[in-house]
Amino acid sequence: MKRFIVITLLASAALSAFGQNSIDEVLRSVEANNKELQANNQLTVSKKLEARLDNNLPDPSVSYVHQYGNREGMGIQGELVASQSFDFPSVYVQKNKLSQSKAVSYDHQGAEFRQQILLQAKEICLDLVLLNQQKALLDQRRQNAEQLSELYAMRLQSGDANILETNKIDLELLNAKNEARMNESARLAKLQELTTLNGGIAIEFTDTTYAPVAEILSFEEICSDAVTSSPQLLTLKSEQVAARRQLSVNKQKGLPGFELGYRLNTAAGGERFNGFLVGISIPLFSNRNNVRQAKAQSLYTDLQLESTTTAVESELHRLYSQSVALKASMDEYSTVLGSQNSLALLNKAIQTGQISMIEYFVDVTTFYQSMQNYMQLQNEYQKVMAQLYKYRL
Repeated sequence: MKRFIVITLLASAALSAFGQNSIDEVLRSVEANNKELQANNQLTVSKKLEARLDNNLPDPSVSYVHQYGNREGMGIQGELVASQSFDFPSVYVQKNKLSQSKAVSYDHQGAEFRQQILLQAKEICLDLVLLNQQKALLDQRRQNAEQLSELYAMRLQSGDANILETNKIDLELLNAKNEARMNESARLAKLQELTTLNGGIAIEFTDTTYAPVAEILSFEEICSDAVTSSPQLLTLKSEQVAARRQLSVNKQKGLPGFELGYRLNTAAGGERFNGFLVGISIPLFSNRNNVRQAKAQSLYTDLQLESTTTAVESELHRLYSQSVALKASMDEYSTVLGSQNSLALLNKAIQTGQISMIEYFVDVTTFYQSMQNYMQLQNEYQKVMAQLYKYRL
């Protein structure tokens, strides 16, 4: 009994060689097999190719006219025209820079989506660690209740116990079995969630220990690293750059476009005329309000980045404060529970008649509740730290 308690109390620190890499292995598997990630990767490729389409030249134009005279002897005439239109050369330079900026933005969007999937998988793994710990504790509780049930059944036959005490123990056994079933149901549901994230491939996750959490950095260090590495903020920054590139493109579109070509005219009698075709297009109407729209979009991205940065820093501050409070509570539980062997002492006292059945159940309920609270604190702390350092995924 004491060995079980010690193992449970040290669950967050004592890590086997398999457990040390277990969650990392799950995350690698999810990254390789998740269908949403695979679909999003293809969407990113599609968007990057789409961003390059706008920089293509218009299709060349070729036309031929064959004319007949309305009087005898006039003969026929023909005209062949081949031409190619294009924008001012600097427009293509700016469009190329714009497509590159959009490509970077799409890559960051993909990284942000990947982070969300992996964080979701990691939180499921952390919940499974809690459920596996609770499974071990509830199994021990059930075994303890079964032993007491057998003991008091014998005492009832010998007249050393009454039916009320026996019934109370039977109810404790029933509650222990019911909680174990509910815990197992929740554990299987989490495993199914993990299977779904892993592309339908089942993963057996039996860890009862958490990976050791690195020493918490100062809030300033965490905030600086997160703001620098956060895919969400990097996406907004790249969208800000893309908006400015779009503004440059729209300004360049105010420059004239050109058309170059070849023209051939034939007439009766073998006469032939050919030469070059040169044209210019003045964008008096097509570029109207385009610059104003691009300026508004650029301002929007600036404000959106500023707002999101503030929100990210606020969320980091909340998580950091929560992690400090959880760590303090967790350490207090660890100190108190680590210095006690309450369950073994309670079992010995009830078996030797040193305490009443009521005193036993009050104390044993307090013990199990304290263990549950400690496990829950560990789980919440691990999930807060996972969110705090999610930019490292």
